[in-house]
Amino acid sequence: MNILVVDDELGLRHTLTLILGAEGHETRAAANGETALEMLAEQDADLVLCDVRMPGIDGLTFLDRYREAAGRALVIMMSAYGDDAAALDAIKRGAYDFLQKPFRADQVLLVVRKAIEREGLRQQVLLLHEEIAALRAPHGIVGHSEPLQQAIAVARKVAKHPSTVLVTGESGSGKELIAGLIHEAGPRAQARFVAVNCGAIPEQLLESELFGHARGAFTGAVDQRSGLFEEANGGTLFLDEIGELPVPLQVKLLRALQEGEVRRVGDNNPRTVDVRVIAATSRDLEDDVRTGRFRADLFYRVNVVKIHLPPLRERREDIPELVRHFLGVFNKRLDLKITAVSPAAMRLLMDYAWPGNVRELENVVERAMVLADGMQVDIVHLPPLVLSRETLIAGNGNTDLDLSVKRRTEALERALIERALKQTNGNRTRAAKLLDLSHRALLYKIKEYGLE
Repeated sequence: MNILVVDDELGLRHTLTLILGAEGHETRAAANGETALEMLAEQDADLVLCDVRMPGIDGLTFLDRYREAAGRALVIMMSAYGDDAAALDAIKRGAYDFLQKPFRADQVLLVVRKAIEREGLRQQVLLLHEEIAALRAPHGIVGHSEPLQQAIAVARKVAKHPSTVLVTGESGSGKELIAGLIHEAGPRAQARFVAVNCGAIPEQLLESELFGHARGAFTGAVDQRSGLFEEANGGTLFLDEIGELPVPLQVKLLRALQEGEVRRVGDNNPRTVDVRVIAATSRDLEDDVRTGRFRADLFYRVNVVKIHLPPLRERREDIPELVRHFLGVFNKRLDLKITAVSPAAMRLLMDYAWPGNVRELENVVERAMVLADGMQVDIVHLPPLVLSRETLIAGNGNTDLDLSVKRRTEALERALIERALKQTNGNRTRAAKLLDLSHRALLYKIKEYGLE
């Protein structure tokens, strides 16, 4: 366990370091609260033993400032002047326990062991909550915002019927998850769910992929092959990005939907299929119909029931729940034990525009967890793009994104400096180290950006 001892008495710091070190704990020491805050900003601890009365900032002020900086360690206060009122005040302000000086070595070790057990149980509970939340999420769909719940409600209703469904929404918003929910909540749940991205397959291969081909139908067709329609027979076929289908293939798809049969490339014999089709697109298909890019008859055939998934920036209240969900997923997948995201980092995640929607958030959380050293994700683990002020502003309904490299670089640099100063409680020396700048360069930039 990583423990920091904060006390102005050199003898006590030395004694506690020896006692705790003998138990196998990694122990550091600070002579005052200011130094302790700087050390914790550089590397957080699992447990802090802190004296109440110290020169400079006292122990309770240290406790307040440490919690404001999103410190996650358990804090045990120590005092030779303690009474019940002082102990109660410390507990109310977030301390885990209170030790009355003078104390014996066994008393210290008992309190530390209790703290370790308590922290271990807390982490287990958090991980279990994350795993349970992941299991309860309908087909992995996480969030309780009203627009998302409306989409889920429509999906559950239409699941009972064979009607064709069109799911719309930006890339990464979870269209395939909604399609999977419809499949699993319907009578075809025991059959196959087959998904294909119509925009990811070369046009010359797409017809064979969907409908199959006969032997010798084209160069390289050495054997006959069934298509995705036949593979999904009795189940569900999810046609993602249906708007990317070339017009000639749209005609064949319409015939398959209307007649319930397909013809393999190079084969004149139709094959009957029983497939429930769910289509999805990030395009404006109605506009594509007006311009002739998408056939009107196919549009009306697939647009029997429309479900729209809102972008993540329109349901920001779901972000904390999604983050907790991804913590549980990646803790299990990557064998990690990260239990929290600091309040400062969560605020940045809440403010970011998320042009890549839930998929981008998932990638950012995974990256941050891989980079995190302890059990908490913090600002320093987030990618620079999430820290850019102009990126945040551009996501709040402003589609005219400033593409000036110079201005956007300056905005990002200013945002990073502000975050570093905040994280270090204004300590410019420590902030310069975090920013990988010389102290003189940081002072110049603080003046340049008016951050004094």
